[in-house]
Amino acid sequence: MGSTILIKNARLIDPAQAWDFVGSLLIRDGVFAQLNPVGGSAELVIDAEGLVCAPGLVDLHVHLRDPGQTHKEDLESGTAAAAAGGVTTLVAMPNTKPTFDCPELFEQTAKARASLPVRVLQAAAVSRGLGSTDSVDFDALAASGAAAFSDDGLPFADSQTLEKALLAAKRLGLPVLAHCEDKALAGSGIINLGEASKKLGVPGISNESEAAGVRRDIACAARVGAPIHICHVSTREALEEIRQAKAAGVQVTAETAPHYFALTDELLLGRDADYRMNPPLRSAKDRESIRAALADGTLDCIATDHAPHSPEEKADFLSAPNGVIGLETSLAVGITYLVAEGIISLPRLLELMSTKPAAILGSGAGSLKIGAPADAVIFDPNAVWTVAPEKMHGKSRNTAFKGLTLKGKVCYTFCEGRLAYSYKQGRVS
Repeated sequence: MGSTILIKNARLIDPAQAWDFVGSLLIRDGVFAQLNPVGGSAELVIDAEGLVCAPGLVDLHVHLRDPGQTHKEDLESGTAAAAAGGVTTLVAMPNTKPTFDCPELFEQTAKARASLPVRVLQAAAVSRGLGSTDSVDFDALAASGAAAFSDDGLPFADSQTLEKALLAAKRLGLPVLAHCEDKALAGSGIINLGEASKKLGVPGISNESEAAGVRRDIACAARVGAPIHICHVSTREALEEIRQAKAAGVQVTAETAPHYFALTDELLLGRDADYRMNPPLRSAKDRESIRAALADGTLDCIATDHAPHSPEEKADFLSAPNGVIGLETSLAVGITYLVAEGIISLPRLLELMSTKPAAILGSGAGSLKIGAPADAVIFDPNAVWTVAPEKMHGKSRNTAFKGLTLKGKVCYTFCEGRLAYSYKQGRVS
């Protein structure tokens, strides 16, 4: 592929610039170079009539399992899945083996990350080994390239550990991504505490276990006057904590995942561990509250919490690890369950999946602005397809959307002007 690309006749949607019109966009040497160019030539021309061209998606919450568990996913397979889903920037969580809690691991993996088709930003742990009170060297990790700090997979060990992290991250200009859960309240639960858990006779996880964690972590942020980002919100009680905190001026942002606005815990009645994750799928009331919060601004972004596991690991319902994959389906799930159902507009969906998460990271991504890195997704908002796990690009198959018919299909993904993914839709000349 050459260094000049012309995307013509596309519906250009860029929430950062309030764009929503049909036009053409020229990419030159890895950046967006010109809007509606007149004349000239390009080495690659994409006639995108009937398609949408938007900023590449930014996913704040991805587990790539590399290093240490590459039988589930690795950098190459995970970024192939990301590109197929229109994701051009992702934040990889630090709960690998070994944990990303030291500069040496960042240095050892930097070259591999630089050669990938999409941009992988690595989060560092807040505590050594995750979930401990032994804080990392925040300055050294930031200097090594950490894009955020998180103990995701586990709540922070105590308020003192979190407050130390919040103050360091504020000074360094990096976000803290918080997994909010009260482990004592969650107990031995493996799915949502509700009718499904009662029918199955398995321990459940109450809504309060999430809300209590959110309450504690927001209180810490308020005390020290630092921003905090709340991961994978699933309950109406947690949303109310976030809503009240925002109204009080606390610097809090929050995400949810596609499975929380699309699915409910009724799916667990089939005893299929592909529907198990933490937080778990919740009730229909919680799902509706999540949808409303995406519309009213209580929630700032959508992230996948992409968590691959092998079929063997997911085979036993009771003992399987938590987590589902989501990089390749997130945009289509948003179109199908939010846009097509009239909950939000397509520009709002793209704001939630690109513009806002890019702003939380403080990155230069999330816009089609002239001069910005040429990260773009071109997709057919009307294409209908069925999720077939065996056709996915990642190593694992544990999708909660298997067999569902979705609307919206990625055709092309560009990262810094490089073609990261193409699908046989649209016309290339």
